[in-house]
Amino acid sequence: MKSSQTAASPSAKIKRVGVVGGGQLAWMMGDAASKLGIELVVQTPHATDPATAVSIDPVLAAIDDVNATAKLADRCDVVTFENEFVNLDGLRLLEQEGVLFQPSLSSLYPLLDKYIQRCYLRDFGLPTPRFWEWDCSADLPFDFPFVIKVRRHGYDGQGTFIVKNRESFESICARLKGRPLLLEEFVPFDRELAVIAARSASGEIAIYPIVETQQENQVCRLVIAPADISLELKAEAEAIARTLLNSLQAVGVFGIELFLTADNKLLVNEIAPRTHNSGHFTIDACKTSQFEQHLRAVCQLPLGNCDLNCNAALMVNLLGYESAESDYLEKRKQLAQIKGAFVHWYGKKESRPGRKLGHVTVVLDGESARNGRSQAESIAQTVESIWRAS
Repeated sequence: MKSSQTAASPSAKIKRVGVVGGGQLAWMMGDAASKLGIELVVQTPHATDPATAVSIDPVLAAIDDVNATAKLADRCDVVTFENEFVNLDGLRLLEQEGVLFQPSLSSLYPLLDKYIQRCYLRDFGLPTPRFWEWDCSADLPFDFPFVIKVRRHGYDGQGTFIVKNRESFESICARLKGRPLLLEEFVPFDRELAVIAARSASGEIAIYPIVETQQENQVCRLVIAPADISLELKAEAEAIARTLLNSLQAVGVFGIELFLTADNKLLVNEIAPRTHNSGHFTIDACKTSQFEQHLRAVCQLPLGNCDLNCNAALMVNLLGYESAESDYLEKRKQLAQIKGAFVHWYGKKESRPGRKLGHVTVVLDGESARNGRSQAESIAQTVESIWRAS
């Protein structure tokens, strides 16, 4: 096991990064790692997981297998994370033995449990929807509609339920009985926004253009960059990101989801301590991708330029719409013919409804960019009509 002094020394160039998780987020670090002369080693359950294709000698084990993470650490200079499904208590033992985790485990702790995360945001004075800890047994603090979220291991809409009536409430309670839950008010927002921001160990912060996100069944469907918001709202969103990253002493890229209410107020919805779906557009539309930025931060390199290299961009997720085994090659060829389109396919072998199989980014310049949100939504409809065509 590396000593903490050796692992954390800024004078020792970090050449090999361990990634806990081997899905598409880790896979998309591959090109950035090659550009920076860095090798990746992933810990992931299956040899068919996307990031095994970009990994040196992957560790095939469950994400929360601490012994496997110890093996991963022995092969690497620093360990980072693709997802939040980790055994934090077990990892602390490795940290005490000298393993360098970036972001640190102390940065992760307030964020992995959604209720603890909300308490952390509230205590720092950051605006959030009203929320309660709940276990399906207490009286409801307000009337329908409201939102129930499982506190751990929810992702891509799984574990999040918008409760509209008594019947759906009782059904959800039966499914979730015994699990710790977060109950929150339903926010009739005007739009959803997201901030992708990075912080280095030295305290340098870099923030990408604020984006608008649109969801379908609690899964991200569309991202529009930049969001059409006022300079005041942009400054407020960036201030929230700076406050949060500095308070956590974060290292790496974090995704911050926001609600913009009808009366023009921002509320923090959720924080992801990793690269984020709403930042995928940065691969093709920004001077530095979020994946390169994350590696720069965890490898103690200067952060890169977050500016757009085009006037605007949109990203459309290619979500599974059937249960099948297919690479959808012909559809991908058609999508690539859209002007300004970049198609990213994650190499997953099986499709199922709602599964993220890839994404398309379309960069916009000139008149297309000036038409803004309406043009982005029109292009998104074109992408989806090709993707979902029978």
